[in-house]
Amino acid sequence: MRPKKIKELLSKALDNPEEAPPIFIWGPPGVGKSAICAEVAEEKKVGFIDMRLVQKDPTDLRGIPIPQMPVYKDGKMVEPGKAIWLSPSDLPPKGWVGILFLDELTSAVPLTQASAYQLTFDRKLGEYELPEGCYIVAAGNRIQDRAVVHRMSSALMNRFVHINFGDEIDGQLFPNLDDWIDWALGVQISPAIIGFLKWKPDMLFKFRPDAEENAFPTPRSWDFADRMMKFTPKGLLNEVLEGTIGKGAAAEFAAFLKVQNELPNLEEIFQGSNFVPTKIDLKYALVSALAMRAKTGAEYGRLLDYSFNLPAEFSVLLVTMLVSQNEEQVVRSKSWPKWAKEHSEIVVRRKMI
Repeated sequence: MRPKKIKELLSKALDNPEEAPPIFIWGPPGVGKSAICAEVAEEKKVGFIDMRLVQKDPTDLRGIPIPQMPVYKDGKMVEPGKAIWLSPSDLPPKGWVGILFLDELTSAVPLTQASAYQLTFDRKLGEYELPEGCYIVAAGNRIQDRAVVHRMSSALMNRFVHINFGDEIDGQLFPNLDDWIDWALGVQISPAIIGFLKWKPDMLFKFRPDAEENAFPTPRSWDFADRMMKFTPKGLLNEVLEGTIGKGAAAEFAAFLKVQNELPNLEEIFQGSNFVPTKIDLKYALVSALAMRAKTGAEYGRLLDYSFNLPAEFSVLLVTMLVSQNEEQVVRSKSWPKWAKEHSEIVVRRKMI
């Protein structure tokens, strides 16, 4: 299931958390399973508790027993002694509303997984009860993902609605590029990365469980690459990217960045030239370079005028990058109403019109 659809499903479930069955999200590492749950909670303005059962012993969820002394009256015991269980502080308190996220559930040992039986099905754990507004979502890697995974029992599996994260192709799960780019534009991932992945979409995610390489491209590692690019010295960047997205992806991305040296003079475009390169890789490189270069309102307006000379796909990519950087500057441009009208059929996650 596409991330956008998973968000829609979780959002609806949060409207009726007591009736909606818990959801288990399956997928390889680094595709954004936990991030998407946190985004839903943020957008719905509710709480989010990320509980890692892999870090807990089986007794940790139940809490600590506090002995209560027997009650005597006239020398006779009228109430026997008992233990009252103090629930752990990371379980949601009474009245709490939001998502209780059981991340890496498949990495927890079977005994710890078993402690989640009653919590996921009866919404209880001994004397503890989940608040009415709490909705349980779990996530984990699959055995074939080469992660630390313990097989879930059929009893626990039967307590969840199971969702595969991403597009399934030939039995493998892949993150959806369009959904990732929508997210990347919203958090202002480097236009160079977005342009590269639009040109080489298969580079968004290349995970082989049998590979020996420590780093490989995933949505998560491209986010790391964007952060590293902001402060890594140029002389170290290639090596750092190899340790972030893997050697193959780093080499292709470096080649893409070098392509920008073949671009026409950007200043000439800002000054009125409408030159458009013929090679597709140069088009992607040019669009990302122009977006990174724009700073002033006049420059935003010029690029909006220039976008009319580009093929529709590249025009949309350029303008969505500009919107992600400064929506106000784009909308104030004189050419905006014309562009919006010509591309009214384009649906972008961030509101553009």
